[in-house]
Amino acid sequence: MDAEDDARRASDEIVPTYSARELSGPISRNEMSARGMAPRLAYQVIHDELQLDGFSLLNLATFVTTWMEPEAKQLISETLDKNMIDKDEYPQTAEIEKRCVRILSSLWHANPDENPVGTSTIGSSEACMLGGMAMKWNWRDRQRAAGKPTDRPNLVMGANTQICWHKFCRYWDIEPREVTSEGDRFTLNAEEAVKLIDENTIGVVAIMGSTFDGSYEPVAELSDALDELEKKTGLDIPIHVDGASGGFVAPFIQPDLEWDFRVPRVKSINTSGHKYGLVYPGVGWIVFRGKTELPEDLIFHVKYLGGDMIDFSINFSRPGSQVIAQYYNFLRLGLDGYARIQQSCQDVALYLSGAIGELGPFELISRGDDIPVFCWKMNEDYAKNASFSLYDLADRLRQRGWLVPAYPMPKNREDLIVQRVVVKEDFSRDMADRLLEDIKSAVDYFEAQPNLKKKDDGSHFSH
Repeated sequence: MDAEDDARRASDEIVPTYSARELSGPISRNEMSARGMAPRLAYQVIHDELQLDGFSLLNLATFVTTWMEPEAKQLISETLDKNMIDKDEYPQTAEIEKRCVRILSSLWHANPDENPVGTSTIGSSEACMLGGMAMKWNWRDRQRAAGKPTDRPNLVMGANTQICWHKFCRYWDIEPREVTSEGDRFTLNAEEAVKLIDENTIGVVAIMGSTFDGSYEPVAELSDALDELEKKTGLDIPIHVDGASGGFVAPFIQPDLEWDFRVPRVKSINTSGHKYGLVYPGVGWIVFRGKTELPEDLIFHVKYLGGDMIDFSINFSRPGSQVIAQYYNFLRLGLDGYARIQQSCQDVALYLSGAIGELGPFELISRGDDIPVFCWKMNEDYAKNASFSLYDLADRLRQRGWLVPAYPMPKNREDLIVQRVVVKEDFSRDMADRLLEDIKSAVDYFEAQPNLKKKDDGSHFSH
């Protein structure tokens, strides 16, 4: 056996540290061994390896919930075996899902007389695709009724939309029409969106909390512009609101902002229960204004699990535990509890963004006054002579355990590199002070070494 074979074998083996006390040899990474091992040894092997992961508390890149109360964890543990799709076997879990949909419908000001309907999903990506499919099916029915072709549908959205919308367009053969960034505008606006609309437009997607900078898109303004368009052209274009984050923020700390079913053109809304819904991943939700917005062709009747179950989903089997955890939060927190948590997150975001904005090297793009998310860029004057880029700063902070991503802004402003912080419930004011001190320390380090070569392309950094 040559050196190459030795190296290949070594890369295929796990050599545990403490577990070696009771193991006679290494463990294959990629093949099942002939014999198993004791439960606690299997646990220890995996537990030790997972220590190489980042510490979720310091991950300021993710929007996903990283902390829940012990009682919520216990409920999740007790319901891990419940399959959400099997409503005949788990009728009470199915009932709790319906309650959650009704709670969200009320939270988003749906009119009970219109019979709002909805479902849980694995996450917002599945929920977005269900909303997109409903728009396509409804558009296709309108086209057929008018004797018009149905082979060239398009969807209007901002270039800042989350990747799931690009997946939707590619998977369902829809032309994406993107409102690109322009100057200091990084999201969709009504004027530019309307220019992209024609009779083949299935709808417009508006984002409540852009992944790039945390800002809301102007749903009510967009709706008014679409009203004017209909008067001129007769085109009746629906709005789907992607409220992945803002759907669980705006109702509590910006209750007067009209973005939901109070806006007549909003036909469906999705949100992530595992973001600011405060549930571990993964659970999402979609609610339709009324039954008429959900085409019957998208609903399946499943009988082979017993009974006649209605299924509206892309995925089939999915966990019921996260739905239970969502209901726990609704009971545990109520309107007041959610409002206090989201306001606390925003207070920390505003404090930290203000402090970073006062540092010489940086200039704020957003403050965190929509969802508790903000980003900044390098000050242009400072950047001319700086020995570091935001990618370098991200690397330096990672050495302290922080994950603060640096990335380019959306299409047409990809020249602009920013850094972003997502403030969640487990990120306290004290932690914000620690991060601020580490940012200052990193800047001092770079300024003390002016001959460092800065990295501008981000190729060395995992986004």
